[in-house]
Amino acid sequence: MRSLPTIRQLTYLVAVVDHCHFGKAAEACAVTQSTLSAGIRELEEVLGAPLLERTKRQVVPTALGRDMAGRARELLKGAEDMVDAAQASKDAMAGPLRLGVIPTIGPFVLPRAMPRLRKVFPRLRLFLREEQTAPLLAKLRGGELDAVLLALPYPVGDDVETMEIADDPFSVVYPAGHAERPGAPVRPGDIAFENLLLLEDGHCLRDQALAACHLEGARRNEEFQGTSLHTLVQMVATGLGITLLPQMAIDAGILRGTNLETRPLAGRPSSRHIGLAWRRRSARKETFRTLAAALKEEFERTRKSAPVAGAPRPA
Repeated sequence: MRSLPTIRQLTYLVAVVDHCHFGKAAEACAVTQSTLSAGIRELEEVLGAPLLERTKRQVVPTALGRDMAGRARELLKGAEDMVDAAQASKDAMAGPLRLGVIPTIGPFVLPRAMPRLRKVFPRLRLFLREEQTAPLLAKLRGGELDAVLLALPYPVGDDVETMEIADDPFSVVYPAGHAERPGAPVRPGDIAFENLLLLEDGHCLRDQALAACHLEGARRNEEFQGTSLHTLVQMVATGLGITLLPQMAIDAGILRGTNLETRPLAGRPSSRHIGLAWRRRSARKETFRTLAAALKEEFERTRKSAPVAGAPRPA
């Protein structure tokens, strides 16, 4: 029977290709540099070909080395899935879970949801990473994350499965006294004449808000763009324009302490949808569905206790 690469050897290879440095790769793998170097040499002997070009100053993967590292990542992800499947068979809501969350959801959901999740699932250990949608999904596909809390619609791809958790309507936010009829619904056509402030490119909420509210042609302030929803609120408070905010941010008190008010959009409901995404081939689907159901219950509980959407909010 011919020799095959070991999980340890493949882990070392991926680390070296990622870092292009033996010392940093060894540190990432929590082994000595000599142990890592020996493991790479053993792997090269098994495969019968060099995987790295070594010099005194740097390590450069060969073309074959990069190809083998890509294949190694898939094999390592499969091995992790085996372990996850075994753990899930004992208790679906136990063990570590690496959850990605986008910036327009995390600050408004996690502070109130985490205590309840810890209480309901005491053996579940959630490790959180906040980032924009595209890099989070890339990490999900690469096995660095187990699930992602994101806003839909978004082109997640056929290899990712999603479960919708909640509907998150948009409201127009403006300074007190700006509107002739405070609290009255705003027609999308009226916003076309306003200075509409949006998040900078890269935030999915930017396009989702415009599409959901049928405002693709509205005038936008391209000079001043927010890096976060809190930044948008401050820009509106200084009189630079108006903006659109999701209801979850309003419910979480993002307008507290400002002179800003909200107005609903007229016509059919305009909203984004909050969902949980995971790899379609993951062995932990029961875990993710249970987590999504718990988050959905938390959203509904918070929404029932929140003020009526669209009511004016004085300072």
